[in-house]
Amino acid sequence: MPKKAYLANHFNSDELKQKYLKSQDAVESRRWHLLWKVSLNWSIKNSALAVGINYDYAKKILKKYNELGAEGVKNLKNQHHRSERGKKSLLSDEQLEKLAKELESRPADGGIWTGPKVARWIEKENKIEKVWNQRGWDYLKKLRYSCQSPRPKHKKGNPLEQAEFIQTFPLKIKTLQEQYPESEIDVWFFDEHRVGLKPILRKVWAKIGERPRAIVSHRYEWLYVYGFVKPQTGETLWYLIPRVNTLWLNLVYESFAIDAAISEKKRSS
Repeated sequence: MPKKAYLANHFNSDELKQKYLKSQDAVESRRWHLLWKVSLNWSIKNSALAVGINYDYAKKILKKYNELGAEGVKNLKNQHHRSERGKKSLLSDEQLEKLAKELESRPADGGIWTGPKVARWIEKENKIEKVWNQRGWDYLKKLRYSCQSPRPKHKKGNPLEQAEFIQTFPLKIKTLQEQYPESEIDVWFFDEHRVGLKPILRKVWAKIGERPRAIVSHRYEWLYVYGFVKPQTGETLWYLIPRVNTLWLNLVYESFAIDAAISEKKRSS
């Protein structure tokens, strides 16, 4: 039978269990878990195996706990220091706030913010000769920015017209239901797309939780895709045509009416 491990009487078994269950830090939670197992007369080896840590590391945890109590369980890597890895902070709190405001607008060259551009901004702000590009990346991360792919937004898009459509569309559906009370009203959305050259969107720095937008101007050639989607069910109908004109559009509508089973008792909006 293995020798029982010594566990200092800082907390009883139930208290160790509660600390394990309530800990918000993954490292500390695992350490409390180990100590709770040991308090139930488990061997250090079996406790370490159950928790998923190295046996030698488990012995170190137990030793620090015996010597320091709860302080010996703390995850010291979680302690925040003003300067990282012994490096002096490049910006004061006031300068950091100033940088946060600068990032809300475009940089001086009119492009997008990048790590090197932030580094150049820091050089100018502090009047120093050289700031490594990596430090600009560090400060973008520190201000809660991440590298994201922009959501495409067409340059002809009108936000006011889009908002008006969202408000008035339910009223149009209600009017149709009143006009044709015996018919089933199906709601379909339709759009056309020209297949060809597209701009490439690369990732840019943006605040976490806020999806950036990029104004694009698509260029296409030859092939056109006509698509119908029914939001209520997700059903889609697609048609490939060589060009856009009244003749081809009418042919698409005729095909759609057949495929969607449009009739006097089933109308489409």
